[in-house]
Amino acid sequence: MRSSRRAFAAAALTLGAVVACSPPAAESGRVARSTLVIGIDVSGSFKGKGRYDSAIDFTANYLYAHIHGLGGLKQPTAVFVGSFGGEKPGETKSFQPIHTFQNMSVAEIAAFLRKEYPSNDGLTDFNPFFERVGTLVKRQNLVLSPLNIVMLTDGLPDTPSEKNDSLSKYRKINVSGLEYLSKNTTIRVLYPRPTVAVHWEKKVPRRRVRMWTVDDEVMATWRSHYHAGGKPENQAELWKWISDNVDFRVRSGGIL
Repeated sequence: MRSSRRAFAAAALTLGAVVACSPPAAESGRVARSTLVIGIDVSGSFKGKGRYDSAIDFTANYLYAHIHGLGGLKQPTAVFVGSFGGEKPGETKSFQPIHTFQNMSVAEIAAFLRKEYPSNDGLTDFNPFFERVGTLVKRQNLVLSPLNIVMLTDGLPDTPSEKNDSLSKYRKINVSGLEYLSKNTTIRVLYPRPTVAVHWEKKVPRRRVRMWTVDDEVMATWRSHYHAGGKPENQAELWKWISDNVDFRVRSGGIL
């Protein structure tokens, strides 16, 4: 009996030593699971002042850098790219997975996005996009993985406001389906006007979903950090700008 106990104790100590010596995921070369979803506004209101074209070019660089982990940017294990804004309210759009973009250059990604998600004169309806994201995350078994939703849009919802309340349309934006998909769900709204950015931050109801906005005046400066003709591996200045301004880590602070 004593010999059996000694053998069990020795085995336990050996197992503990193995576990203690096992490197964490980052040190063993494995990438922690995380999901990146990008939504592009193809409605007519976003096309003006060159915002749509700027957003497409920015997205191509952003997507390439994240897929390849350039400049220390977080490398997602799942990527989905889609659009919102259609000719009919509630119109559903398909999402392209990470495999579509893995072997593309930045220029090829930009060309693909322009072809797949052309700007039109449709309506901007955010709720079907959020519903589709929730369904996609559940279907792909990505629940609990950190979820980063990046939306390139002017942020103006084409939903009717209540009488004498022009801001009620922001309170109708529904992100409730995203609340418990992950402990860390962040919505990043890029290219809204400063006043619209504040409405997203202050008026959109949420509990656990984190919100980050970068207004159009700031987004207009990204090209000044991009070195035309340079290889993506040499665009450290742009990747640093993205890390500091777009991928900023947001603290939770829900709006009920």
